This record gives sequence, structure tokens and C-alpha cells, in this order.
Amino acid sequence: MFNSKTFVLCRRGCEKIASTVNPIICIGGANVDRKLYAKYEIASGTSNPVKSSRTVGGVARNIAENLGRLDEEVTFISVRGRDSEWQEIYDASSPYMNLEHVAEIENSSTGSYTAVLDRNGDLSIALADMDIFEEITPALLEKNSDLLKLAKCIVVDLNCPGETIEYLCSFASENNIPLIIIPVSSPKMKRLPMDLSAVSWLIVNKDETETFLNITLNDDKDWKESVGKWLDLGVKNVVVTNGSKGVIAGSQGNGVRYYPAIETPNVVDVTGAGDSFCSGVIYSWLQNKELDHVIQAGLVNSHKTILSKHTVRQELTREQFKLDMEAIIK
Repeated sequence: MFNSKTFVLCRRGCEKIASTVNPIICIGGANVDRKLYAKYEIASGTSNPVKSSRTVGGVARNIAENLGRLDEEVTFISVRGRDSEWQEIYDASSPYMNLEHVAEIENSSTGSYTAVLDRNGDLSIALADMDIFEEITPALLEKNSDLLKLAKCIVVDLNCPGETIEYLCSFASENNIPLIIIPVSSPKMKRLPMDLSAVSWLIVNKDETETFLNITLNDDKDWKESVGKWLDLGVKNVVVTNGSKGVIAGSQGNGVRYYPAIETPNVVDVTGAGDSFCSGVIYSWLQNKELDHVIQAGLVNSHKTILSKHTVRQELTREQFKLDMEAIIK
């Protein structure tokens, strides 16, 4: 049961436990990531030699770990099976977030995600077993409503059902809590409501934008106009990312601006880059930084993650991130 005790932070091997201080609450996917690295050009219809690795992931979980490594107080709400995959996730995640509110679902498997990366480190295909996240229902969140009311902000990914996103929009609006929505793929954009007036931040990529708005972004003009279309739906701040081409961000009353990506010639692994961008944005925004700084923080964290083989870069700390920002942003 959640109670008002001081937040105790254990850096390794133990779990962050309940807090009175307003935590960031992340809601959504937690899964085991399997990555297969092709040694040569990928050929369809035949066997491809690969190297493999295994780590923990999930959009909301990755964001929670990034923010926990940056010394933010984070509570994670999700669902899990009773299996070795969950234990693996627990062991990797518990030093950085409170996991007391992850619900066990009987006769279900913990989520898994398998990514095939080409010889350049770019994603070729991904396979996701995420059915368990349909159990992140409004009823589950209602059981945690007292906790949600304490949130500094709520971050939710679209692994959650559409009715859960609707519930959180209403809850955030009624309780004056900032809500941040992070899509996970184009097919799941149908879970996003058309009225986004309760949303403080929406961080979305080009493909997801095209899917939801039913448009095609053929050039920079279309890309910029898409940000305006998102703002017209009520969202207060929106970022449309476009890989190595950078991002365009806009906010209500403050216009739209383009930000180039940080050049990264030696890409190691792009997995987790989007989640790390979101984390940098959220972290800097909560520190009341100006929009330019907020977006640059996302770009820096994403750049550094691409240079790492880890989905969440292991050297990330508040102090290291400050140094990263100073070294890259002149």
C-alpha cells in the first residue's frame, strides 16, 4: 500500500521505495529486448548470420531508467508475468525506480521485443509480444489514483489501451497534472485521442505523424506544417522527430522551430535513441529550461545513446549529462 514515507534511494541491487516527494510516474511497457546484429547484408527467405544480445527495455521503462539515472524520483506502473523475464527486468530496473505498482497478471508472459539490426546498426525489423499491456486498464490505474495525484508529471506510452489514454487525459486535466504521451509505433497511433488539450508534451516521429494525421510529409514545409496540425489538436508542446534530419518543435503561442540532429558518424546502435531523446526533454523541461535548451538536451542524450551498445547508456548521471551538454552545446 502506498504511504507517505521518505523516498529511500538505493543505487544498486535494491528498490526505490515509496515517496512523499512528487515523483515522475511512468506508465507503459517493460519487456526483455533481444537484439540480433546482422554480420552481412540481410537476405530474405534464408538464414542470416548474426550476433545477439539481450537486455531489458520498453518505452516507458527506458524513459523511467534514464530519469532515474538523472536522480529524478520515478515510480513505474505496468504489468508483468511470473517468469524469469520479469526477474531480469526487476533486477535491472529496481535501482532507478519504484516498482511496487507493477501488477502481476496470471497466465501471462512478460512482454518481449526482438529487433533485427542491419550491418550499419539500423533497425531492419522488430517483433513485439506485447499483449500483456492490454491489462494496463483504467481500473488498474484507478487503484493507484492516490499515487497518481501526487505525480510531478505522468509519462505514458501507447502500449497502453486507448481507453487508458482517455482516462489519463481526463485524470490529468481534472487534477492539473502535466501529461506526456510517447507513441511507440505507427499502428498504435489509433490509441491517441483526437482532443489533446490535456497533453503537455507529445513527442512523435515522422511516420507516426503521417499515420495519425493522414498526411504525407514530402518536404520540410510539410514537416513544419505537421507541427502546427498537432498544436491545433490542443497539445501544448509537440516535437516531430525525423531521424538524422533532426526535429521540429512547437508550443502554443511560441511558434515552430527546427533543430538539426547532432552529427553521429559512428553509430553503434539506434535502439533506445528515441526514448533517451524523450528523457532529455522531460528532464530539462522539469528544470524549467527554455524550449531551445529542452530540445538540445534531448538531442544530446539521444546522440550519446547512439554511441553506446546499451538501450539506456550506462554512464548516464546528472553530473555526466551536465558535462555532455557543456561539451556539445556551445
